[in-house]
Amino acid sequence: MKAFHWILLYCAAPLLSDVQGTYHLMAGDPELMAAQSYAQTRNNGHPPLRTLNPAKTDSQCRSRSLDLVFIIDSSRSVRRGEFEKVKIFLANIVDTLEVGSDSTRVAVVNYASTVKTEFLLKDYFSKLDLKKAISRIEPLATGTMTGLAIKTAANEAFTEQSGARPRSRNISKVAIIVTDGRPQDQVEEVSAAARGKGIEIYAVGVDRADMRSLQLMASTPLEDHVFYVETYGVIEKLTSKFRETLCGVDPCSMGHDCEHICVNSNASYYCKCRKGYILNPDKKTCSLKQVKVEVVEDPCKCEARLAFQKQTQAAIQQLAAKLADVTGRIERLENTVGRA
Repeated sequence: MKAFHWILLYCAAPLLSDVQGTYHLMAGDPELMAAQSYAQTRNNGHPPLRTLNPAKTDSQCRSRSLDLVFIIDSSRSVRRGEFEKVKIFLANIVDTLEVGSDSTRVAVVNYASTVKTEFLLKDYFSKLDLKKAISRIEPLATGTMTGLAIKTAANEAFTEQSGARPRSRNISKVAIIVTDGRPQDQVEEVSAAARGKGIEIYAVGVDRADMRSLQLMASTPLEDHVFYVETYGVIEKLTSKFRETLCGVDPCSMGHDCEHICVNSNASYYCKCRKGYILNPDKKTCSLKQVKVEVVEDPCKCEARLAFQKQTQAAIQQLAAKLADVTGRIERLENTVGRA
């Protein structure tokens, strides 16, 4: 019987190792470093490679409008199979969003020792196109220049020229960093500068990720912005957490005064008009565009009308002259009769 128990435990061990924990970091959590140490012994096996299928779409929620930039580590420590899991994670998050030019826009910054902006916020406005673009991303090389990647995202990817909405639109700017190593450059100052520009930063650490660096990069409160998973094999489990974080209320569905189209804008909304209409000063109702028509008359018609007017005036003058002559004769006739 004991031998059977040992056989059962031996067979179950691979399953238990795959169901490793997903940690939501708390500042000063005493179990944090223990989890990191345990992660050093990650499985070196090579399971069947799972790749991203852009056509697959999971259920979505109504998300608040975002300018979202993923900053992903693709240094040599990230194996190709693991990098595919990162791309699947990105695609799963895209599935939870309401993607569009007037809703959420997405960009990806890829980095190792160099930084490459894979696509900009202005490039793709449909989920399918976005996921196809994500599926085409290739890992870079050695090095982990996380600070340079954050600086590139803040100074280039989040600009209006790259597709970010102006500050007046009140669209949240969000960066999600995914890394499994220790940065080889400084991250504290560039992260603070990015946050100073209104960029909310989430830091996702995998395996050997440096916990202190994650905390220096992320926005506060840290318990809401720093995440850790032991392997890339379980990173997809964070999708539900980001779904809760990125999903918001749908102001348009809660009632609006727009005559034509209601567009969500974070916790509020604004109105748009259908093609051929313009928004009135009340910002709610729409009016048909006034088309200015310039009538060009036929010159021949104008000349004929002018000739007719001259003829009419001449006829009236002749009638007036005859009437005056008749009136004078009548007056003279009355005077003659009066004297008799």
